Amino acid sequence: MKKKIKALSTKALVLSFGIGTLVSCVSDPDSPGLEFMPDMYRSPAIETYVDYGFIKDRVNVEATLTASAKHPPMYSIPYRGKIEDLELYLPYHRQANSFAPVTHGLLAKHGWNLSSEPGGDYFIAAEDKNPLVLTEENEKAIFDKGKKLYTINCAHCHGEKGDGKGPMVESGAYMGVPDFANLTGLADGQLFFSIYYGKGMMGAHAPLLNNKEIWTVVHHINKLRFEGYGASTIQKEEVTDSTDVVVSGEQ
Repeated sequence: MKKKIKALSTKALVLSFGIGTLVSCVSDPDSPGLEFMPDMYRSPAIETYVDYGFIKDRVNVEATLTASAKHPPMYSIPYRGKIEDLELYLPYHRQANSFAPVTHGLLAKHGWNLSSEPGGDYFIAAEDKNPLVLTEENEKAIFDKGKKLYTINCAHCHGEKGDGKGPMVESGAYMGVPDFANLTGLADGQLFFSIYYGKGMMGAHAPLLNNKEIWTVVHHINKLRFEGYGASTIQKEEVTDSTDVVVSGEQ
């Protein structure tokens, strides 16, 4: 009896393995077949500006005849969101310092707005106010979004608490990352400027975050800099958008 059960179990195992093998076989030679939990070993990739006609020295003639996504023309304005947010997507008019091409790889031919002065517009940027005005109705959503963006783009160096003790710093890979609690004298516009163009060992985040997202991160950084920061504690001032541009013919 035991031998029969063992024999049936063996046959069932072989049959299951055979069915699984057949199911995983597909006609497409480039297909990995049946994948079990692909996210465990295949990271999702977003490759917006890839020319699929030429990949790893291989030429796909059919793909070369098809228009791929191209980089937007210089000074074009990407827009995502509501029409009332359009001004947040206008080009940033402040100029990076003259050393930016050397220290951060920001070249004018790629559309970066560079100054001929060593300091650029960093100090003038202190005049810029955050155009995302906090209210009791929207502050939770802005803080939640800011924390999420900060965690993804900043916390690995600046630390979850903004104390400059992120994993990259603790590992010894970087040093000199400041504690936000010691930067209370910086204006919001200067924070935006530094995130946009980069500062010190930090690279430019303009390719990673749009203007609205950077201003959102500034609000989260202020939560780390100032105790009790929120809509009820911010002095109500007239907001001037740092993305204002001078239109030809207007003063």
